[in-house]
Amino acid sequence: MDVGLVQQVIAALPVPVLAVDAEARVFAANRAATGLLGDRLTDRPFVTVLRHPTIVQAVDTLLDSRAAAPSDGAQDGAPGRAEAGGYRSRVVISARGRDLPAEITVSALPMQNGPAVLVVIEDSSGIEEAVQLRRDFVANVSHELRTPLTAMIGFIETLRGPARDDPAARDRFLSIMETEAARMNRLVLDLLSLSRVESEERRRPSERLDLGRLVRAVAETLSQTAHAQGVTIRVEGADGPVPVEGDADQLTQVFHNLVENAVKYGGAGGEVILRIAAIAHDASLRGPAWAVAVIDRGEGIDERHLPRLTERFYRVDDDRSRQKGGTGLGLAIVKHIVSRHRGKLRIESQPGEGSCFTVILPVGSGRG
Repeated sequence: MDVGLVQQVIAALPVPVLAVDAEARVFAANRAATGLLGDRLTDRPFVTVLRHPTIVQAVDTLLDSRAAAPSDGAQDGAPGRAEAGGYRSRVVISARGRDLPAEITVSALPMQNGPAVLVVIEDSSGIEEAVQLRRDFVANVSHELRTPLTAMIGFIETLRGPARDDPAARDRFLSIMETEAARMNRLVLDLLSLSRVESEERRRPSERLDLGRLVRAVAETLSQTAHAQGVTIRVEGADGPVPVEGDADQLTQVFHNLVENAVKYGGAGGEVILRIAAIAHDASLRGPAWAVAVIDRGEGIDERHLPRLTERFYRVDDDRSRQKGGTGLGLAIVKHIVSRHRGKLRIESQPGEGSCFTVILPVGSGRG
C-alpha cells in the first residue's frame, strides 16, 4: 500500500486515525484526528502528537517487531490487549486541554517502503458517562427505597415492643406505615413507567386524537383534588378540535403529571390554567404545532433549578416534595414522552410569579 492510498482511506473514516511510519513519525492524519489533537500533525514524531507512554510503547513495539520478523499475530511485550496484528488499550489521553477516556487500537499497516502502524482513537467518554449515570440511578433508587423501608422496620419493632398495648400509638404508626408503603408503590410504578417510555421512545405514535378533549378530561379528573386544596382548574382555547398524532395514555400521563404538580406546588395562587394555542409554524419542529401551557400563580422556581428539573430524582425541595408524595421521576417521564412525540417541553418560572410548563406537539401528517 502506498502513502497516497493510505491518506485517501483514512480521510474517509469518521473516527480519529493516525498513520505512523517506520521512523515513528506521523505521515497521515484525517480531519477527525486534527479536530481532536490539533493541526499540523503530519511529519512529526508520534510521541509529540499523542503523549501517552502505553500507546507510544505499543507503536514502538509493533514497528520493531514488524521490522525484525513480519507476523500476523501480536508480539509479546507490548501493553494493552493483544489482537491479530496489533494491540488495543483503554486509556485516558490529553486532547484539547481536557482528559478524554478513549479506546485506542494500534494495528500493523503493510506499506511498500517498510513497516508502519495505524493508530485509531475511539472516544469512550459516552460509555463512561452511561456507566456513571447507571451508578447514580441505582444509588438514587436504593436511597429512595431504603428511607421508607427503614422507617417501616422501626415502626414494626416498636409495635412489637413498647407500643404493643398502646392503641393510639398503634393507629398512628400504622397510618405512617401506610403512607410510606404508598410512597414506595408510587416509586415502583413510576420506575416501571419510565422504563416503558424509554423502551418506546424511538417508536413514534401514530394514533390520531383530539388533544383538546384529552386536556379537558385531565382537568375534569383532577378538579375534585384541586377543589379540596382550594384551587380552580381552568381550560382555555380548547373549544374546537385540536388534532395531533399521539399515544392517548401517555399524553394523559403528561398533562395529569403537570397539572397535579401545578396544584401541589403552585396552588397558593388559587388557580391553574391550561391554555391551548395553535402555532402556525414552529422552526424546530418544521411545521405547525399545538402548545399546551400549564400555568400556576404559586411561589415559582429559582432560575438555577430550571435546567435540571427533568433529571431523575432532582428536587427543588426534597422535604417538601416527599411530604407531598413526589417520587422525583414525574418530569423525567414527561420529558421522555414528549420526546417520543417529537415535541418540546419548555419551562419558565420566576420566584414569586408562578410557573409555566409548556408542551409543544407537532400537528402530524394529517392522517385520519
